[in-house]
Amino acid sequence: MLRWDRRFVWGLLAGLLLALLSALVLATWYEMRTSVLQARLFSRLAGEARFEVRPGPSPAIRYPGNGPYDLRLGYHQLPQFIGRLAQQSYAVTAQARMSPRMLALHDQGLFDIYPEKPRAGLTLLDCRSQPLYQSRVPERAYERFEDLPPLLVKALLFIENRELLETEPATRNPAIEWARLGRAVLDQLLSRIDSEHSAPGGSTLATQIEKYRHSPDGRTDSAADKLRQMFSASMRAYAQGPNTQPRRRQIVLDYLNTVPLAARGGFGEVHGLGDGLWAWYGRDFTELNQRLARDGSDAATALAFKQALSLMIAQRRPAYYLDEGEADLNALTDSYLRLMVASDAIPTALRDAALAQPLARTPRPPARPGVSFIERKAANAVRGRLAGLLDMPRAYDLDRLDLQARSSLDGGVQAASTAVLRSLTSPAGARAAGLYGFRLLGEGDDTSRLTFSFTLYERGDKANFLRVQTDNVDQPFDLNEGARLDLGSTAKLRTLVTYLELIGELHERWAGLGNAELAALPVSPKDPLGAWARGYLAATQPGAPERGLAAMLDAAMQRRYSASPGEGFFTGGGLHYFDNFEPEDNGRILTVHEALQRSVNLVFIRMMRDVVMRLVYQAAAPGSASVKDLLDDADDPRRATYLQRFADREGRAFLARFHTQYQGKTAPEALNLLLGQHRATPSRLAATYFALEPQASAAQLGAFLDQRLGRERKTAQSEAQLVERYGPGRLSLADRAYLAGVHPLELWLLGYLRQHPTANLSEVVAASVAERQDAYAWLFKTRHKGGQDVRIRQLLELDAFKEIQRRWHRLGYPFDALTPSYASALGASGDRPAALAELMGIIVNQGLRRPVARVPQLRFAAATPYETQLDFQPPPGERVLKPELTQVVRRALIDVVENGTARRLKGALLRPDGSAVAIGGKTGTGDHRFDVYGRGGQLISSRVVNRTATLVFLIGERYYGTMMAFVHEPYAANYKFTSALPSQLLKSLAPALLPLLDDGHCSAEGTVPANGTPALSLTRQ
Repeated sequence: MLRWDRRFVWGLLAGLLLALLSALVLATWYEMRTSVLQARLFSRLAGEARFEVRPGPSPAIRYPGNGPYDLRLGYHQLPQFIGRLAQQSYAVTAQARMSPRMLALHDQGLFDIYPEKPRAGLTLLDCRSQPLYQSRVPERAYERFEDLPPLLVKALLFIENRELLETEPATRNPAIEWARLGRAVLDQLLSRIDSEHSAPGGSTLATQIEKYRHSPDGRTDSAADKLRQMFSASMRAYAQGPNTQPRRRQIVLDYLNTVPLAARGGFGEVHGLGDGLWAWYGRDFTELNQRLARDGSDAATALAFKQALSLMIAQRRPAYYLDEGEADLNALTDSYLRLMVASDAIPTALRDAALAQPLARTPRPPARPGVSFIERKAANAVRGRLAGLLDMPRAYDLDRLDLQARSSLDGGVQAASTAVLRSLTSPAGARAAGLYGFRLLGEGDDTSRLTFSFTLYERGDKANFLRVQTDNVDQPFDLNEGARLDLGSTAKLRTLVTYLELIGELHERWAGLGNAELAALPVSPKDPLGAWARGYLAATQPGAPERGLAAMLDAAMQRRYSASPGEGFFTGGGLHYFDNFEPEDNGRILTVHEALQRSVNLVFIRMMRDVVMRLVYQAAAPGSASVKDLLDDADDPRRATYLQRFADREGRAFLARFHTQYQGKTAPEALNLLLGQHRATPSRLAATYFALEPQASAAQLGAFLDQRLGRERKTAQSEAQLVERYGPGRLSLADRAYLAGVHPLELWLLGYLRQHPTANLSEVVAASVAERQDAYAWLFKTRHKGGQDVRIRQLLELDAFKEIQRRWHRLGYPFDALTPSYASALGASGDRPAALAELMGIIVNQGLRRPVARVPQLRFAAATPYETQLDFQPPPGERVLKPELTQVVRRALIDVVENGTARRLKGALLRPDGSAVAIGGKTGTGDHRFDVYGRGGQLISSRVVNRTATLVFLIGERYYGTMMAFVHEPYAANYKFTSALPSQLLKSLAPALLPLLDDGHCSAEGTVPANGTPALSLTRQ
């Protein structure tokens, strides 16, 4: 048997082990140099990490963490955005699906691997997919690697990653430089032994990009963070295959485009070299690149290079170097210039020229080019809508989202309409639009002071679409939706609708009754609408066509009212008289239809009175007798409740006025103001003094009287007598106030403020519940029944106007209260053009209130694993008016154009066969004045605050909107235009609208005409 020598065996084993170790070292060295195995592994894994977009919500999606890149672009917040939008009728209609490998890698902690966007931001499209607005971060960037000046590439590689672009081996992993990593690990170990030992990081450009994009706060807080960055960068390097040369060039391009360089006031966050050079040195991006591409060594080129080099260095500590560390940055940049020459990275002449140029930051970033708010008004409105949808109040943050939003606006028609409105600021433009003439502009009127606004909507099958929203105000303020304006007689349209609603409700309640039942109804003669409806139905037979709702509404349009201005109307707490716009209408008796056509004021004042009385008696139960008893029977227990309400309401109003008057004044100042209203006498002063100082003594009263009266004080009454007659507990608050000659609540408030000098109005109101009732104790006595009745009627009227406001609000009225006066029928309560358009949309939609789809579609994170598309899914329309009512109103509005105040528009749009497209509308002229009256109702002064002329219109079966002209003080008093002005302007705007009206709708958003209504084929007369 062969026997092996033990030493020989051990030698053989040692040789084999050494060979294996040598092979392992050689393989490791080869892998570190070529990354062949990594290329195979990572390219296979990355190739399996895919995503695709499919219809509907995704069952396989993960959202990224809170890295700066993912936060800025909105990827991290996508779940919150989707949730908010779902609450506002948006639904996910398409979303990315991640492959199992991508999901697994994400769940194992890696950053998601996909082609990341170096530039992104908000994009707004119009309804035809044409751009309305675009924001990109960074603003200045290189599109291709070939666009990079070689000098910048050399500088970056010298500072950060010298071997990155070496051509061989092609499979090199750019995420790891082994020598650099080894030194970093060693330095970290030494720093634990010696705390003063410097331990720079070993990050390559690839891992730096991962860090500042995806790590929380852009920082590396642990070894696990560093490994996550390295593995993610490695996986991304091989996403396109084993050859990493294209990816390495992309790394250089991405880094120079996106490296964070701290924020600067007046600019915001700075990302990338292009924006950095602009924000910190004021360098024009194009000029700088042209200069660096020449590869010269002149002073200008050297300065440009030095500035760029300084920012590459500053990225290590941008908050320091770009703030108080400016001198250190200058020195460090000079040091790198010398090192680069020593390494033959740049020529000596360039170094010398750069060293001679000091770095000097601009005091502030260069001013951005001026933005016309007029041209961006529509885009800003859409951005405002998006901000509300996403709960992002700062436009700065909104503009940085990777979001494409499709608006309902027609960009071409919007631009054309805006151009027309802008032209009106010059007399030549206004003349070209035909705006001079009778009831229009006068010669010499300064058109630059006028504001014009225009909105146009299209009815869709499930929603309405805003197609045009523009004005000529070069300010961010939106006149259509942001102001409370006196829009004059357009309020008559709201009044008419409420009037017809009440007729319709009476029809619903009574149309099925026989004549005997109708006769038994307790209808008060003070309820004209109830009396007319009962009479109309009694004159017809049950089931007859004349008893139908449409017939009754038509008959209501033929009811007649006097247009006489001779009657006074007690409304809003006082007696008021009204005038007609046309004096020739004063003696007429007009139907409701004729009054709307001619816009006759007194008819609508009387109509509003009828509406109020109907609501007063309709609210009573049971029937009208209840209100009659309330007003006729002094012992009716409900009267006390009404009077208490009145005392509380009017008391609050007085307290608010007095609190404003005395707030902030010292006690002596307040007393002087109170006592200065009347001549001082001992009795008046004593009554006042003990109201304010109920614990005062006779001696203190005497001192007070001496101070106020001095030598004029009479001694007929001693202090003791005054205390006996006017002291504490001797008089009620009302009696003291009567003697003092002031309102009881004014006297009480002064005493309360002495004890609580910092009390606000809410505290004053809460503390004065009993005093408000005591101040009106006289009103509760039955001998004042006449005064009681007046105040009860005021409250009944107030309740009626609350009901009118509720009805108007249901139809789009934007405010929470109406002026409780018949003058609301003429516009006294104010309105907004957008709210009027909503009412017209309800009429066009035959009584359905449908939402306005301003942003029908949103697409987040396109071409990423988080891509999500949401579409507006409007809820079913809400029925708010009967179709029969809207048809009656529509016919009346068309007659306003055919024969009434908007007849300038008659025939403005023609079909090819020569027939006119139906146009309807309601005009209104608002002359908002601030009047000051003296005693006896005498007008002391009148100031015109603003003047408006408004047209709310419909075109055909599908289009509607508003046109308005507006001028504010101090210029308003110089203009006499009427609502003829917007009518003429809409007529002149017709050519700009033809592209939209003619092709029907913006098919790009999937909108289809309602009820198959064909598109208009139009020409302009």
